[in-house]
Amino acid sequence: MARRMTRRSALGLGAAALSAAAFAGCSSGKFTKDGKVKLRMAHTLGDKHPTSKALQIFVDEVESRSNGEISIEVFGNGVLGSETESIEQLSRGVVDIVRCAAPSIAPYSSGYNAFGLPFLFDDEKHYYRAMDSGDMRSFFDSSTEDGFRTLTYYTSGARSFYTVDTAIETPDDLRGFKIRVQNFRSQTELISKLGGTPLILPFGEIYTGLQTGLVDGAESNETALTDSAHGEVAKVFTYTEHTMIPDVLSFSEATWKLLEEDHHTVLTEAAVASTEQHKTIWSEAIAQSITDAEAMGVTFVKNVDREPFRELTSGIVPEFVDHYDGVSTVLDAIDNARKGA
Repeated sequence: MARRMTRRSALGLGAAALSAAAFAGCSSGKFTKDGKVKLRMAHTLGDKHPTSKALQIFVDEVESRSNGEISIEVFGNGVLGSETESIEQLSRGVVDIVRCAAPSIAPYSSGYNAFGLPFLFDDEKHYYRAMDSGDMRSFFDSSTEDGFRTLTYYTSGARSFYTVDTAIETPDDLRGFKIRVQNFRSQTELISKLGGTPLILPFGEIYTGLQTGLVDGAESNETALTDSAHGEVAKVFTYTEHTMIPDVLSFSEATWKLLEEDHHTVLTEAAVASTEQHKTIWSEAIAQSITDAEAMGVTFVKNVDREPFRELTSGIVPEFVDHYDGVSTVLDAIDNARKGA
């Protein structure tokens, strides 16, 4: 049996050390001379991304609900570095809030590895039931011992394959194809088990990679075709919908402990409100992306039989359950939401 990786073992720092480092960074500068709270948030998304709009809603809601007592300075577009670098800054108190893909924070809290696993959700309704459930809320709160708490999540849709000119309607269509993936173990294993070759590449290099043949395709949601202009070089998008990886909005626990209870209420309620509005923003953004991508000449291939993809990748889930502490907790929350349909 593989050695189970605990939340702390991947990081190599105890929660106390992490919190101490964060406290050292946040004890000076979080409060202005007149007693107001000034926080810093980092993310890597562009200003026009639908989730950036939700983040701005969160910022505005916090300021409004606190009557201006809490303000949040936003560092978007990756100006403070990659997601990995931003999360490291969260652990050191350089920033107080980070938006990232859920698996990106897994080195600090290993249960978050679950969110990168394939075919977890039956459909969008099941996804939202699971993510909004009390079970998931309990999981998000449990990471406080790892130095942060997740205030909320944002959908990033279902991820599917898009290539220069080939539909991926069966796993055989991936054989010999180089597919760009995020730097998550779940993603590299997914592509490998389907017969493709995973290639880790920064998101900003996908366009050139497709253009030059460095990669034959990538996997993401429809917004990548238009917001990042990938539809100019990738002309076939196939709805495999193999993963639904949420973004999370995570808050430094060291900073949290410095704040008053009414501050906690404001931040929590503002986060939930931003997620509710984001659901509509996201749905509208996807519809617009499809329309715009079709105008770019992209073909969307629907009604794909996902069962062969599911069968070939089914072994990934038990591997992660065995190896990463906390993964089963997330899977139970998802399964409970299915039973409650």
